[in-house]
Amino acid sequence: PLGPAEPRAAVLLQPFVHQVGGHTSMLTYDEHTICKPLVSQELSFYESLPLAMRQFTPQYKGIVSVHLKKDSLGNLTLIASPGLGQPDSAGGDPAVTLWHKCKWSHTQVTKSFKDSCPGKMLLRTDLQYHTDSLLEDANGKQPERKSYNPWGLHCHRQHLNRMSSKHNENKFHQFLLLENVVSKYSYPCILDLKMGTRQHGDDASEEKKARHIKKCEQSTSASLGVRICGMQVYQADTGHFLCKDKYYGRKLSPEGFQQTLRQFLCNGNQLRTDLLEPIILRLKALLAVIRKQSSYRFYSSSLLIIYDGQEHKEGADQHLPFPKTQGTNPSRVDVRMIDFAHTTFKGSKSNPNPTPYDGPDHGYIFGLENLIKILQSLLEGK
Repeated sequence: PLGPAEPRAAVLLQPFVHQVGGHTSMLTYDEHTICKPLVSQELSFYESLPLAMRQFTPQYKGIVSVHLKKDSLGNLTLIASPGLGQPDSAGGDPAVTLWHKCKWSHTQVTKSFKDSCPGKMLLRTDLQYHTDSLLEDANGKQPERKSYNPWGLHCHRQHLNRMSSKHNENKFHQFLLLENVVSKYSYPCILDLKMGTRQHGDDASEEKKARHIKKCEQSTSASLGVRICGMQVYQADTGHFLCKDKYYGRKLSPEGFQQTLRQFLCNGNQLRTDLLEPIILRLKALLAVIRKQSSYRFYSSSLLIIYDGQEHKEGADQHLPFPKTQGTNPSRVDVRMIDFAHTTFKGSKSNPNPTPYDGPDHGYIFGLENLIKILQSLLEGK
């Protein structure tokens, strides 16, 4: 084992290019791991995660300590150091003992975005952030257009501004390490759904509570128990991603929600009907698990639905004896719950509300049931 005196090679922390929702900045730690600022309530959830929920959440991989450095040019460097300010519970993961460095400048955040997708695609959105990807490189040439979700970029800018305004070189920030659930997809199509009829945590101020209640009442959260918080879907006809953000999702009527769900399953040429059944089955399995979780309230958490925008062409596989065999999930869809900063349950160490709730999360169940109904009606061709 290496002592702190002999750190391993520094790793550049990259912004996570497939962030479609949320407001905290997600960083790429390595190919299969992302990190996000630690919130004790979320840590508490991952540490006592019910076994049945594990297949529906990202794998929790530990904690790193990160501190800020600013160089003479004003570049911010995020350095994660091993063994400093780390709870013992992170023990055992060799990845946690790596040293990392992350260098960003305000004006050129996009420089540190890797082209994490094959093909020169551009993640597009109704908001015109994508001009940012045309920054010139050091030689004055325009680099290849980088592929990133504009919402993620927006979060990084805000995060950098927040961190530099509260700039303190000796302050350690703790980050959670979590599985990157989209790392196995070449063209990850992601739908981020805010679940449940209530979004505010037990710790919300009266003002925040009122704000969240209003957002729920004015969106499909009240009528369906679910609203769209972000989306990226690969369009095979143009070679681009179509992106939508939370402001788009908030304005949708129940009919608009259904249309957008359909759009999420459209690749520009056709509706991917092959995805409907595997998604429905996975949502039903999740529903069965949520119904059994007494005292849990997943306020403000999201559900991700993920699939690969690049279809596995039947033709290419025809010379194989078993075409398209990828286990029981030929369409490789995935359904994962994320964001547990406001999740509360009986026995949670950091629960702001000491009185545990009774029974399962009915708001969440209501949202899942409606989601399944809408997908079933799409399957029946309505």
